[in-house]
Amino acid sequence: MTQRSFGQAEEPGFRPVYQGQAWPTQPQPAYVPPPPLDWHQQQARAYTPAPPPKSGNSNRTILVAAIVSLVVALIAGAGAATAVLAFDRPDPIVDQSGPEIGNGTDPKIRTGSVSAVAQALLPSVVQLKVEGTDNSGATGSGFVIDTSGHILTNNHVVSAAANGGSIQVVTQQGKAATARLVGRSPAYDLAVVQVVGIDAPAVQFGRSDSAIVGQDVVAIGSPLGLAGTVTSGIVSAKNRPVTAGGEGEISYINALQTDAAINPGNSGGPLVDMNAKVIAVNSAIATVRGAEEGSSGNIGLGFAIPIDQARRTAQQLIASGKASYPVIGANVDMRFEGGARVTTVTAGSPASRAGLRTGDVVTSINSQPVDTAEGLIVAIRTHRPGETVKLAYQRAGRPREASITLGQQTG
Repeated sequence: MTQRSFGQAEEPGFRPVYQGQAWPTQPQPAYVPPPPLDWHQQQARAYTPAPPPKSGNSNRTILVAAIVSLVVALIAGAGAATAVLAFDRPDPIVDQSGPEIGNGTDPKIRTGSVSAVAQALLPSVVQLKVEGTDNSGATGSGFVIDTSGHILTNNHVVSAAANGGSIQVVTQQGKAATARLVGRSPAYDLAVVQVVGIDAPAVQFGRSDSAIVGQDVVAIGSPLGLAGTVTSGIVSAKNRPVTAGGEGEISYINALQTDAAINPGNSGGPLVDMNAKVIAVNSAIATVRGAEEGSSGNIGLGFAIPIDQARRTAQQLIASGKASYPVIGANVDMRFEGGARVTTVTAGSPASRAGLRTGDVVTSINSQPVDTAEGLIVAIRTHRPGETVKLAYQRAGRPREASITLGQQTG
């Protein structure tokens, strides 16, 4: 059955496409062609928006935007000062409402630190400026050792003024005074000068025989004329045989070795432990072979006279102006290696009484090995006159021993 069974009139011109197709109830509309593909683009080009309405609020908005743009342009081009002008203020804005800056808690100096040691020792260390009558001169360091104004330093620092000249002492506060030469010992490269009424505290001595390799130390002095210089390092070695001193005055030192920076001008200054106690007197530095004279500087090998020896010598110099050192009464070959070979023996000397002869090679003193002539001299000078030491030596390849009571010589 089709829809025509319900009595609907047949429309003229209608032909069903398939069996049972419904009859149209309204007239068929006329054919309308589809829109072009770029219809939306055409509509967009044809649209023209209406001008915005004019009002007071809009004008004010535009004016504010222009002012803001101007201010931004001025700030970018001329700095913050023009920003102040844009806000129409006569003076720059200074904010004083915040807390004060840079006024935090006072840092405490840790006991045993380099800064604590420097703070304790710097007032006691002085700079020495020496001029001789022959226009020679030297600069170095020293430190006050008692309440009478005695200052310990190196002999090679003050030797230019030994026969006249002047010694100027400059304290940490910059006060200068003329010092008197009390006494000097070329054998140990030590000297004592005095400034009565000096405004500087005395140092405290430690014990160099208690020093251990690797312990921290601080060196204070005037390297290259730079007063009040502090450097730090460690004890690198002990019992280093070192020769030092000025021209014609050779000193033999059983030194403490340190890698604390020591340069010309540090001579005579203190080497101190971390308890701010002096354990040695800075005296010499190692130099590279072939380096030009006067071009030497720190290479991490500095040497200092142990304070145990310096204390004895300083006391002698203060008491009499002279110091003594021990001898055996024999000369040794300074170029021989593998021991200390005896070249001459003084008649009636301790060496002669002990049976030493020319050609004997000393290999140890009190069981301490001796490799060179310097090593023997330095080892002997660690003792005092009158002490007895035991020498092991070889004669014609055969080992021998001898006990020698050390003699005394002044210098």
